Amino acid sequence: MHVDKFEDAIMNCRFCFMCRHLSAVGNVRFTEVDTPRVRAAMIYGLRTGTNSFDDGDFVDALYRQDLSACCRRHCVNHFDENGLALAVRADVVEAGKAPEAVKRLAAKFARSASWKIEGGAGGVAWFLDETTASDKASVAAAKKLFAAAKVSPAVITGGSIGKALKVLGYLPEAKAAAEKFAAFLAEKGVKTLVVSNPAAVNALKQDYPGLGVKLPCEVKSLAGFVVRSKVKFARAAGEVYALADDFIRNYQECKCHENLLAAVKAVNRPFGTNDEETYNCGEGAVVLDRLNPGLVKSLAEYVAARADDPKKDRIIVGSVYTKRALVKYGKLNAATIEELAASCL
Repeated sequence: MHVDKFEDAIMNCRFCFMCRHLSAVGNVRFTEVDTPRVRAAMIYGLRTGTNSFDDGDFVDALYRQDLSACCRRHCVNHFDENGLALAVRADVVEAGKAPEAVKRLAAKFARSASWKIEGGAGGVAWFLDETTASDKASVAAAKKLFAAAKVSPAVITGGSIGKALKVLGYLPEAKAAAEKFAAFLAEKGVKTLVVSNPAAVNALKQDYPGLGVKLPCEVKSLAGFVVRSKVKFARAAGEVYALADDFIRNYQECKCHENLLAAVKAVNRPFGTNDEETYNCGEGAVVLDRLNPGLVKSLAEYVAARADDPKKDRIIVGSVYTKRALVKYGKLNAATIEELAASCL
């Protein structure tokens, strides 16, 4: 089983309460089953015969996890509870026990793995993923930033590059999509791929190597590309509440968002009760908003309850996924970091 690679997490997390407060889903559902300790204990139960994937409630709990990786990042021993959660999903799928909603969603993503490229020159391309493309303000901001950087990238649009499939536990399908996308980039002669969505950045930089897929190009987040291009900003951003992105901070430990905030001279005020929690409404789970919109609503309301002035505070986030949840369900004044940067040109 895939979970066998995470022996230390299973054996240690099942007895530990230390990161309970960092489980975003547990914080809004008030249920022990949605904490790392109990999830690890249930996975241990697979070995002892006291639990199985025939238990629908158990499997549902596995697909409720926010996958922010906060617990892994802040664990004093760095036990990979997040990796364990992803591994057990792969075991669920291989056992043929994935929930019907998960099966349908995975099939949709597998079918959507195709892309097209338009315009551009010089080997620089911008991957405009479906999530980012759904937000007109974020798309307009990206275009302004490219113009300020004096770059006219080719624009790649299309469907799944494998991230959602991997998160859902469909590893062969994820690898097939990844190989197909890598071949597409090679065929089109892309040398530098700029990516807006942190989930897609993480897929290309971490998932692909793990799946044995080699890319033919350099991958840069849009924020990192803007900083590297030394774009000049005419105005200071002023006071904001910038929420640390799950993928940028907890998966990759990248400073690209911090560097862009510094470049626009943003005054970043602390948000919430601590700086360890995730306030991204299940961004790490990629498709939680499709599988469980009611849960995402609860997560957004949890964030909104921690805002000093919900109507006026400028909440800056790393992804359109988070922006959409906070605006729709939390009624917050949220914008992506690229929107903030573009407003300072």
